[in-house]
Amino acid sequence: MTKQVPAKALSKLDQLERLLKRKNGASIAEMAKATGWQQHSVRGVMAGALKKRGHSINSEKTDGLRRYRIETSS
Repeated sequence: MTKQVPAKALSKLDQLERLLKRKNGASIAEMAKATGWQQHSVRGVMAGALKKRGHSINSEKTDGLRRYRIETSS
């Protein structure tokens, strides 16, 4: 019998990256809810850690709601 090692949980930074790579991206509120961070912390991570990972983050305001997205190369 082989031992099964549980899958490593995603870090909060990885969770944000996954949200931002979705087709419609994510709002600040969605990212704050997913991580448990305050909104200013989410903005700081986007400006710092995610850019250090080499991501370019774009934002778009639709119907009064700003959504952020990492552009993926095709």
